[in-house]
Amino acid sequence: MALVIALAIGLLVGAAPAPAAGLSGAELFSNHCAGCHVNGGNIIRRGQTLKLGALERHGLDGPAGILEIAVAGRGQMAGYGAVLGETGAEAVAAYVWQQALLDWPRG
Repeated sequence: MALVIALAIGLLVGAAPAPAAGLSGAELFSNHCAGCHVNGGNIIRRGQTLKLGALERHGLDGPAGILEIAVAGRGQMAGYGAVLGETGAEAVAAYVWQQALLDWPRG
């Protein structure tokens, strides 16, 4: 009986979709990041925004650096690698960089 339960759990876990399956960077950002980073700001630490100037001051000049932080975290921010998955984290990083270049338009 224990073997049957273990196999059933294994099948359920193996069949589960990736956390970010099918969601865009904008959707993932809205679901997991906007609570603290609404419109590219930061409600916890005002100087740690996602605005282009702040990103550049911290040596981030493209999606790759943003990706590292999204996955592993930095300072007070926890990493979201397990939540976003590889493709989800890449989508969020690309979205954040795009929005920073556009000065985070509202809408």
